[in-house]
Amino acid sequence: MKAPISNNPFFRMYRTLTKIMKRFMSDKQIYKYGFNLSPMYRRSTGKVIEVSNNLHDVKIKIPISFKNRNFVGSIFGGSLFSATDPIYMIQLMNILGDNYIVWDKEATIKYKRPAKENVYTEFSFSLEEIKNIKTQIAKKGELNVTKTTHIVNKENIVIAEVIKTIYVADKTFYKEKRKLRANQK
Repeated sequence: MKAPISNNPFFRMYRTLTKIMKRFMSDKQIYKYGFNLSPMYRRSTGKVIEVSNNLHDVKIKIPISFKNRNFVGSIFGGSLFSATDPIYMIQLMNILGDNYIVWDKEATIKYKRPAKENVYTEFSFSLEEIKNIKTQIAKKGELNVTKTTHIVNKENIVIAEVIKTIYVADKTFYKEKRKLRANQK
């Protein structure tokens, strides 16, 4: 059986660092600088450029550079995808709080045209969406949330479309579900 994520040393390290940073910084600053200083995210070449106070809106930039330029001179598709991959999940984890389990479940990227210049994208959750997520989880215990974002250039021309499915569950419901699965094996 796989150990719970809370036993993972990296998870504990990030949780501890976040608790320390909360003494000196706002959630918005922790989110932005946490991503931009994280070695994993830096390798994607993406950069968080703006975060709303309530974390409901996040904007990123993926600058074209020697680090992500492919053979034909456009941004490598993997950089486009990896720069967008963790944002919705971490955003939702921070918005919902510790009483919920949030996991990336599925992702699709549809490339529309080459990214031959800096590109941008936004990730948003409305207050109504968050309220609906909490209501559905209160009723069902778990939910799959599907979100779509577009990677665009400065003229707002779509370069790629990213579709993410995020699994969200009540923490107690999730623990019971795992126990049942473990007992069935």
